[in-house]
Formats: sequence, structure tokens, C-alpha cells
Amino acid sequence: MPGQWEFQCGPCVGIDSGDQLWLARYILNRVAEDFGVVVSYEPKPVKGDWNGAGCHTNYSTKTMREDKGYDAIIAAIKKLGKVHDVHMKSYGKGNTDRLTGKHETAKYTEFKYGVANR
Repeated sequence: MPGQWEFQCGPCVGIDSGDQLWLARYILNRVAEDFGVVVSYEPKPVKGDWNGAGCHTNYSTKTMREDKGYDAIIAAIKKLGKVHDVHMKSYGKGNTDRLTGKHETAKYTEFKYGVANR
């Protein structure tokens, strides 16, 4: 893979984040066309011993940003962990190739979280 680029959307409120991501991807593809560059959203477009690329999202609520917000963060994480397998099936194809448990990734079948932890 010749290059990898990351860009930010937001801040967004609620469901607007999905719309903003779609619009940002549209703009990215139009700009890429102007420069003769191909954009790929494949999690691991080139096979090999590397971590691949993914769409990283960061969400928070007002409660999470207030004093004692860490407790709200942990509660949300625990809820996500209970439905990990359901979510992974919805995230699209190719993630089993990317999420191997190596190179700063968790295993596709394993839910993990941590503080200052890649």
C-alpha cells in the first residue's frame, strides 16, 4: 500500500456523524479523482504481515465529559462488549484479515479496551 491517510470529521451531534462521514468520503473521492489517486476503504487492501487500516470513531456524551465521567465511559464500554460479535458482523467484509491480534490490533473475536493502550 503506497500510502495511508487519516482525516477527521466533526465534532458532530448525534446521528449527524454518519451524514458527515458520508459527505467527507464523497469529497475525498472527488479530490482523489482530480489528482489521479485511487481511494480504497478496504480494511487490508494488500495482504501481508501488517495491521491494515480501519475507520476509527470517537464518541462521548456530556456525562462522559463531566467530573466522574470515567464511570460513564466504563459503563458504555461494558455494554459494547456484550454485543461485540453482533457489531463485528455489521462492520463490513475484510475485518477478519485486519484484526489478527498482532500489530496493535485485537483479534476479530475478542473484545478489549484499555487506557493509553493500543
